[in-house]
Order: sequence, then structure tokens, then C-alpha cells
Amino acid sequence: MPKALALIPARIGSTRFPGKPLAAETGKPLIQHVVEQVGGCETIDRVVVATDDQGIFDAVVGFGGEAVMTSPEHPNGTSRLAEAAEKLGTDHELIVNVQGDEPEVPPATVDALVRGLAEDQDADMATLASPFGDDEDPTNPNVVKLVLDRLGRAMYFSRSPIPHDRDAEMLGTKPHVTMYKHPGLYAYRRAFLAKYPTLEPTPLEEAEKLEQLRVLEHGFSITIIHADAPHPGIDTPEQYAAFVERFRQTQNS
Repeated sequence: MPKALALIPARIGSTRFPGKPLAAETGKPLIQHVVEQVGGCETIDRVVVATDDQGIFDAVVGFGGEAVMTSPEHPNGTSRLAEAAEKLGTDHELIVNVQGDEPEVPPATVDALVRGLAEDQDADMATLASPFGDDEDPTNPNVVKLVLDRLGRAMYFSRSPIPHDRDAEMLGTKPHVTMYKHPGLYAYRRAFLAKYPTLEPTPLEEAEKLEQLRVLEHGFSITIIHADAPHPGIDTPEQYAAFVERFRQTQNS
């Protein structure tokens, strides 16, 4: 099994939580929690933060991590990671994208993603599918949904509930298919990650505001790994406060 490079994109700007990567109420900046969590993965042998902010870069270097500066002009995270991989000159065949606001991402989930892409030699990328919990709302447009083909590859991603089970809705019968949500964790083959920024943006990508649709619209393949969803990322100060509380409880137990 080849070892993978983990790239963690981190931006200082956030409409709902400015300065998020450097929030440090636990005694460590949030980005350090993510780096340390990913460092516990069996399939990862190098972890690098990709950022356009000098403060984040300095913080990562300060706690002993590795960082690379990237352009502030990238339209999405995949484009930023492509630049980072090029600057690093990595020879890793597999590259994982872990968001910089997911300090509780399970290492086992990252490992499953890497192994799944390594095993599916014909796939260009890999990502996750998880069933909805009983307390989750599939109509929430902030939760991305996906449908798969019979080979376990992605057919489509949407902010709308897909697939639409007409009989289940009209007749109140048991659904024919399981609806899956899409946690935003990705793995790429190095050659495809380098190719991604050269692909033209596509109509469905722009309509749904989902960068992974560019991959499908250009005819590339995304293999799907079934796994329990990682703990939700941190988008707001309230979610960060809840994380801080969970962290303190684990330290005191």
C-alpha cells in the first residue's frame, strides 16, 4: 500500500468565523489539532498545510508542522492543493485533502479513503458516502447528497435531495434506495490533481457550486468509499465552542 501526502488547505478569511484556523482556546490553534489528527493516520507519511496567509504559515512552523504558501487567487480548494503539490515537488502517488476546520476527522476514515483509491486503479479521485442519521435533514442544501452507479462510482452530487423516490413519497412506502450524504474529504491521484486546474469550469459545477461536478462533467471518475461521516467541520464560533468543550472533557477523563 503506497503512503499518501495529506494537504490541509487553510484560509484566514471566513465570513462566519474570521481567523478560524488560529483560534486557540484549547491551548493550541485549531489548525494544529487538524495536523495532529491527520498525523495519526497509518496511510499518511507527510502532512502539509497549504495557506495564503503568513500568520497561519508562521503558526504551523511554530508548532513544528510543515506549511507551504499558495496564491490567494484560487477559486476552490482543489486548485489550491494542485499548486501546493507542484511547489512541494512531491512524488507521492496519492494526495489527500483534509479540510483545515475538521479537528476530529477520524484517522480510520482517512485511511479507508486512501486504501479505496489505491485499490480502484481506474479511478481518478475518491471521496466518501455516508447514510443520513435519523436527526439529519436531507433537504438541507448545506448538506451535499450523491448518487452512485453499480460499480461504486459517483454519478452526481447535489444540494437537493437525490435520488427522488417517487413511490415512497406518494404512497408512503419503504424507500427503494438509500440516500447518502457527502462528507467533504477527498483523495486524488497526483497526475489528476495537476490536471484539475486546467479543466474549464462547467455548467453543473457553477449551478450547484460544487467543484467535484467539474470532474464528472469532464468525464473523469470518482470512486466512493462508504464510511461513517466524520464529525462535522467547524464553521461558526458556536461550533468551535462545542469542540473546545469536547476537547476539555477528553483531557479531563
